[in-house]
Amino acid sequence: MIAVITGDIINSRDVEVENWLNSLKKILNYYGKEPKDWEIFRGDSFQLSLAPEKALLAAIHIKATIKQLKSQDVRMAIGIGEEKYTSPKITESNGSAYIMSGDCFESLKKQTLAIKTTDNDLNESINIMLSLSLLTANNWSSTVANVIKTAIENSEKKQQTIAKLLHKSQSSISEALKRGGFEEIMTMNNFYKAKITKL
Repeated sequence: MIAVITGDIINSRDVEVENWLNSLKKILNYYGKEPKDWEIFRGDSFQLSLAPEKALLAAIHIKATIKQLKSQDVRMAIGIGEEKYTSPKITESNGSAYIMSGDCFESLKKQTLAIKTTDNDLNESINIMLSLSLLTANNWSSTVANVIKTAIENSEKKQQTIAKLLHKSQSSISEALKRGGFEEIMTMNNFYKAKITKL
């Protein structure tokens, strides 16, 4: 079982490519190696494969990275299934995880993040949670997005440490995490991880 995230950058043509490309490459490198684990294609689209239990938080992490840039956002679909054929390039690999990720991506309308697995009940419950969490996440300011990105990358560390890393007060870190719904997102991620391991 693997997870495949298919995504693209919203409003990519409204700004200079350098504005988002380096940030996107850096965050994809965080999860694997190019081109086996991730690739950017068609200019502003990307694919990333990783362990299923890491996929949801990785998608939130990518969103927080891109939302740091004003007027930018990202659309993503997570497909969870098998990898039947492994190529040195992810865009040439194949299996149900890739098909579900692609199908899910094609069916994204207004929602900017969704998931598709072989379990329809699980899809429904997680996608409802995602649509609720996106009410907050789609409106993250660049400051809140930066704090959430840093908190995900330093999950073992206390708020004081994150405050030092970002040269901010602990109270402003706490406020940004609250505004960004970070605790609720982590609760959703724990629920997701518990369910995904039973697939």
